Amino acid sequence: MDIATLMGFDAPLLHNLHYILEATDDDNDTSNNKSNNNRRPSRAYVRDARAMAATPADVKEYPNSYVFIIDMPGLKSGDIKVQVENDNVLVVSGKRNREEEKEGVKYVRMERRIGKFMKKFALPENANIDKISAVCQDGVLTLTVEKLPPPEPKKPKTIQVQVA
Repeated sequence: MDIATLMGFDAPLLHNLHYILEATDDDNDTSNNKSNNNRRPSRAYVRDARAMAATPADVKEYPNSYVFIIDMPGLKSGDIKVQVENDNVLVVSGKRNREEEKEGVKYVRMERRIGKFMKKFALPENANIDKISAVCQDGVLTLTVEKLPPPEPKKPKTIQVQVA
């Protein structure tokens, strides 16, 4: 019995949410399973949703800029990719790899997250995508997006009235 049935709902949204929370990378790809094709998201969607949910971020607005602060512990700046898609979506992505295992050493407990991470931010209309800076220090990525200057108010156009 799944969570949606327990809660008295039978909505596809709840089934998808349950699947996202319970799915693992070892699960079989459901895209070939026709009975689940309309109810469950693809494996890539699940992977991306998990990656986005597991990447915490803070966003601040200053008078002249927006600042995005994202925790990236243990990553080097070369492991992080920052892009702007569709002229208004800021995408931060990358991958954290598992350490090389040494001969005779085994994990007793493994809690640190490994794998892909991603975070997307819809940028406001006044964000200047040509003025974005990124700094990674002590495991914290700080992205600064400058704001465009406010448009100058339009002056009314004066039309000469001629004498007929």
